Order: sequence, then C-alpha cells, then structure tokens
Amino acid sequence: MSESVAKPLDEALLAKREKLLAMIGSYGRCAVAYSGGVDSAVVCQAAFLALGDEAVAVTANSESLASGELEAAQEVARRIGIRHVVLQTNELANPLYVRNAPDRCYHCKTVLYQELEAFVTDWPGAVMVNGANADDQGDYRPGMTAATERKVRSPLLESGITKQEVRQLAEAWNLSVWDKPASPCLSSRLAYGEEVTPERLRAIDLAEQKLRGLGLLQVRVRYHRGDLARIEVPAEAIARLADPSVRDSLVSELRSLGFKYVTLDLAGFASGSLNAMLPVESLSLYRA
Repeated sequence: MSESVAKPLDEALLAKREKLLAMIGSYGRCAVAYSGGVDSAVVCQAAFLALGDEAVAVTANSESLASGELEAAQEVARRIGIRHVVLQTNELANPLYVRNAPDRCYHCKTVLYQELEAFVTDWPGAVMVNGANADDQGDYRPGMTAATERKVRSPLLESGITKQEVRQLAEAWNLSVWDKPASPCLSSRLAYGEEVTPERLRAIDLAEQKLRGLGLLQVRVRYHRGDLARIEVPAEAIARLADPSVRDSLVSELRSLGFKYVTLDLAGFASGSLNAMLPVESLSLYRA
C-alpha cells in the first residue's frame, strides 16, 4: 500500500460515483460487510459520505483471517471515520465448511451474513451491503449466492463499477488500500477436499508471513495433500527464492511449521489458481 497523487476521475466514473452515493443514501442506514480490502473500504467510504453515523462497518474475525488484516482494517475504518464493529465468527464449527468442498465460500459467507443479520436486528431498516464489484459477475463466486439468499446488496456491482474503477475511487478518496493486493481468507489456500483445521491455517499464515518478511507483497502458500506447500510468488521473484541462501532457510522454516514438502510454482502467482482444479460442472453452480 502506498500514497499517491490521484488522477482526476473521468466523467463516466464520476457519474458512477454519484450513482453509488445516491444509491447508498437511499438506504437510510446500512451495515457494510467490511473485510479491509479495497472493495469494501470504498463501500465504507461511500456509505460514510452518504449516511454519516447511519452507516457502520462490520468485520468478521476468525481463525481464517490472516495476521495483521484486522488491525489494518481497523486503521482504515478509523481514517474514514465510519463506526467499526468486529464480530467473532466460528466457521470451523460448521462441518460443511471444514470439509472444504468447492462450495466452502458459500458456507463461510452464510455464517457472515447470518451474524450480520443478527447485528442489524437491533438496527431497524438497516440494509446489509457487501463489496462485490461489476467484475465479480460471471466468475466462480459461491459467496454471491449466499448474499442473494440473505438479501445483501452489492452497490458497487449495481452501479457498474469495475475493479479498476474501485481502485481509482479509492485513490481519489485517499484510501491507503487503493493498491492493496487481494487478500482472501486463509482457507482459500487449501486445495479442495483437504479439511480446514486451525493447525493448517496457522501454518499457512506463518509461512506467508515469512515470505512477506522477504519483501514480497503478493504471495500464496497453497496447501496440498500430504502436507505439501506450493509457493506462488510473482514470476520475477522466483529466481530469488530459488537462490540457495534463501531457499535453504525457507525450506527449513516451512518444515518446522509442519509442511513435509516445499515446492515453488514456476508458473508464478495466480489469484484463485485452485479453481483450475474444479470440474466445469462445479463452476457452473455458483457463477454470480
């Protein structure tokens, strides 16, 4: 994340921004499912501008949240000025989540939105919203099904705002996360079919912390059967990790975390790469 001098927004995006603010303003009050990423941060900023104290950001904290993410989300919310509430969720109590089938995200979001529903029960008329954007349509998004079932609105998507435009708005609003890489939950690192356990989540989290300590921003440590770690980093960083002075230490540390095998993916970093393992019929079930 970095500071920047924002470029002026073009007329098309200015129009979308006004549509976004008017849409959220029409809710009267709203609760934003806020992960701390750029999408939900932009929704929080828009909600605060449109509704002020009638908007609240709600973050779910659980064992699947990577280290540092909650603190970073709290800081961004503080800078925006929006009220911020942290709810403890326990997805690991749900066997359907733990089994880690391709619909895992559906069960995760269902837990989140159930908690959000319970929260707004004491806040009559509040509309639940998330950070889905226009580029999330047509992708494999089980969580969007959960949002539809729970009547959660997606103001960015409904305003036609794309991921690139989300970042432009974030930069224009001087949000520090405007260039933050995507950071999905730790459970997304486990290959489908491998159970989600606290021990595996902790090992993944600590392994990724080690890699970030080397100055890498985009990293994934994918867990595969047999306690195998498949490391994904940008292609230009592969040679650095393969250097013996780095490789030997990295292998030693990941083995100490419980990984029996440590591999480096020569294809480089790819967001959502585990979805490539899914059969076509599974992908068709949860397209947004």
